[in-house]
Parts: sequence; C-alpha cells; structure tokens
Amino acid sequence: MTMALQQAFAAELDAARDNWRQGRLDAAFTHLENAHVLGQRRLGWHFHVHLWMLRVGWVKRDSREVLGQLWRLFLTPFGHLTGRLPIGNTGGANVSAFKPMPVRKELEEVLREHSPLDR
Repeated sequence: MTMALQQAFAAELDAARDNWRQGRLDAAFTHLENAHVLGQRRLGWHFHVHLWMLRVGWVKRDSREVLGQLWRLFLTPFGHLTGRLPIGNTGGANVSAFKPMPVRKELEEVLREHSPLDR
C-alpha cells in the first residue's frame, strides 16, 4: 500500500467527519462514497466506511439507506473472502452492491499506483 492511498482515504474520511459535525450530511456522504472507492480493497477500511454510511442514513431517517448499509455490512466479509468486490462501486444503497462503476479521475490516479493485488 502506498502512502498516497492511505492519505487520500484518510482525507476523505476526515472531510466526511467534518461535514458530519457541521450537519452537512449529503456532503459527508459524498466523501464517504469517495472513501469507499479508495478503501474497498481493505476489509477494515471498507467495513468502517459502511458503518459511517449507516450512521448518516440513520440520522437522515433514510430507511432505504439504513437497510442497504446493514445488507452491505453483512456482505462485506464475504466479498473479501471471495474476491468479488465491484471496482468503483460507491457503496450507497442507491446502487447495486454488485455493480462495478467507473472510477472518478482523481480517485483513479491514486488507485493506479497500486498493483492489481493491492486493489
């Protein structure tokens, strides 16, 4: 793992937390989606992002998001065990948990530095 990936992931989580504290839940969720793309190949990071997404969904009283995140928290370990993690998936309940998605250019630049085994 490169320091760039770790720093980019931490920056997205920090931005999500800052927005959370200021009550900007939609902005927080956008940063969590970015963190999900960056961290989905690391079980701990991946699980942590889904916990935060659940927290945001709970506060927004968004039952679809809460149920979607509970489902994803259940699926995450299995995805890691089987290696079936859809690259680029943003992790929210508004998209299929199994759907690969295009990676935003800024995030792709960070991810490109890693070997296929790191991603």
